Order: sequence, then C-alpha cells, then structure tokens
Amino acid sequence: MNILDKIVADKKKEVALKKALIPISQLEASVLFERKTISLATNLRNSNTGIIAEHKRRSPSKAVINQSLNVQDVAIGYETAGACGMSVLTDGKYFGGSLDDLLIARAAVKLPLLRKEFIIDSYQILEAKAYGADVILLIAAILTREEIKQLSATAKSLGMDVLLEVHNEEELNKSLMPSLDMLGVNNRNLKTFDVSLDISKALATKIPTDFVKVSESGISNIEAIKELQPYGYKGFLIGENFMKTDNPGINATAFIKSLSPNSSPKERGN
Repeated sequence: MNILDKIVADKKKEVALKKALIPISQLEASVLFERKTISLATNLRNSNTGIIAEHKRRSPSKAVINQSLNVQDVAIGYETAGACGMSVLTDGKYFGGSLDDLLIARAAVKLPLLRKEFIIDSYQILEAKAYGADVILLIAAILTREEIKQLSATAKSLGMDVLLEVHNEEELNKSLMPSLDMLGVNNRNLKTFDVSLDISKALATKIPTDFVKVSESGISNIEAIKELQPYGYKGFLIGENFMKTDNPGINATAFIKSLSPNSSPKERGN
C-alpha cells in the first residue's frame, strides 16, 4: 500500500465520522457559506508571476517543515508579497493542518484560498465553502472520471474554482471536462517522491488552452519558473520553499519581486 492509498483509506474514515458529527445543514448555515468567492484562475491569468503560496507544517516525505509559525502571519505575509492565492493544507494526520487554519487565513486576508485536501466526498466541498475557501483541489490519482465530474460540478454550483491535479497523461485524459478551471501538473512521483520538471514539460502541450496551467512541487527557484513559463504555465504552487524559512512572507516577497518583469537583473540574481 503506497502513501496515497493509506491517506485515502484514513480520509474515508475521517469523512464518515465528520458527517455523523456535523450535519450538512450546519455547514450551510455558516456565515461564510454565502460569501462571494474570488477566482484564483482569473488572478493567475492576469498575473506575470502566478505564485500560489502554501501554508504547510509537515508532509509524509519531509516530516516537519515548520511547526512554529502562526497561520495568520503567514497569510498576511503572502498577501503583502503579492501572491495570486494561498493554498492551505487542511489534512491533520499527515500534514498537521486543519480547517481552522483555513478559517484563520480567511479572517486575515482577501486572497483566494485553496483548500488543499484529499477530497473524496462532496461533503468536504461544503466544508471548504463553510470555512472560507474559494478553490478546491481534486486529485485525479484518487478519483474516477465520474467522481471528478460530480465533485467539480458541486464546487462550481457553489461558485468555487476547481484545480485538478494530474501526474501523467493517463490521468489527464480521463479528467478533461468543462467543470474544471485549472489543471495542475504535480512534478512529484507519488510512488517514489522523486521530483522532475520534465513531467510539467511533457504534459504542457496536451492541456487545452481553456484551462489555466499550474505546475506543482519541486519549484524552489526563479529558474524553474522561467523554464516552465514558455510551456504556457501561468500558476506555480510553492510550499516548502517559503515554509522552511523563519519568515515565509519576506521570502515570498523577495521571490515574487525577482520574478517581476520590471525587476532589475541584480534583483533577479543574475
């Protein structure tokens, strides 16, 4: 059983428990449920840098990344830096996150927030909306075409953007449908955890232009982004690179500034 299978098995138990504890009517009664969402896809289309900055305490591959930071400070730092959106990991067991992290980030900033989670049930999409998310992530590796269709339609009916993540051409082919806004290519092999930008490059031409292309994992420097932009990528999800520092906001600011077309060669580190 690989790590993804393990996470999904645990997630099924977790969702069943939550459903028994908190009825859908309670989620729908949340103050944030009626909030008008902000489109991450639109922000990325209009940006020259396309950074989606992540809040991530730990991961199965890296153990602890940063446990000491306050979500609110990280969110404000990312917004000040000029990020297009913020990804908030809400899985507790493997990533040390929670829905409260989403709530705290929502209270702190006006950025589009992505609930980064292993979504297997529409209940989790209602949760995301109730806790202030604007975007949900769907992972093709753990869902059938029918599930992707149903879950993405649920998100769209709530006014949310959908980012679908793929790892290979087979996942991409089964997933393409109009109810998606963004297609994310994960550069990490989920079986070996090795990272290669070649995955993003290879799949770039196979993603239709009506979807915003996002590259995820293993993007730790400006060069990686400059390498992927000619392939049509508009979004870049960066987690560990900012989170492993003492001040993710300041690091994101420097990173985004040096990516900006009007920054000087010196700023870009050339």
